Amino acid sequence: MCTVVLRSGADGVFIGANRDEMIGRPWTPPAAHWPELPGVIAGRDTLAGGTWLGINAHGVVAAVLNRRGSLGPAPGKRSRGELPLRALAEADAGAAAAAIAALEAGLYRSFNMVIADRDGGFFLRGLEHGTPEPQALGPGDWMITAGEPNEAANPRIARHLPRFEAAEFSKWPDLLADDTGPWNTALNVPPRDGFGTVCSSVIALPRDGSPRWRFAPGPPDRAAFATVDLAASA
Repeated sequence: MCTVVLRSGADGVFIGANRDEMIGRPWTPPAAHWPELPGVIAGRDTLAGGTWLGINAHGVVAAVLNRRGSLGPAPGKRSRGELPLRALAEADAGAAAAAIAALEAGLYRSFNMVIADRDGGFFLRGLEHGTPEPQALGPGDWMITAGEPNEAANPRIARHLPRFEAAEFSKWPDLLADDTGPWNTALNVPPRDGFGTVCSSVIALPRDGSPRWRFAPGPPDRAAFATVDLAASA
């Protein structure tokens, strides 16, 4: 159950994200992995060739998360990792959300998406029928996992959202590294049955200034955050 936290305000949009995945599933850190997609920087899922999180030269960020009960591929379904790449073909978050909302949701296993630029963000849910449903994420803090945004009944959101709301963005890496508490509430999920948190990101999309992405290439309590080179997306 991956997690994305988004803060939208007058000074821009700020994102924290932990990727939870089968630990043995191979991937490579964010880079310009797709020559056919100039300006796109994203982590690459080696198995299916898509991504879980990326940014483009326009400062659009797109992330995809599984919904409950939909971990892994399924026969006859396309890889959800292609969805952020489709979104990152657009020049702003609104156009990217519209592009995803025009797709046939039944082509994919159920998913959540977060799409943002410095002006704001969108949440989209794909429920394996009809078209993905978009929702604007207004000012404030939002936490998305495998269900609805700021879902109070979700133990992880109930525990951690107030902590993000109370913290400066500069403190978010420390919050993302928290592996304490019951397993179902841990934000940095300790390994169990071959599953856990495999990497972490903090991304700043300031209203005045250039995007910044810091990436931890492993569980964020053990792997240091380092700056991602976004020059290829310039």
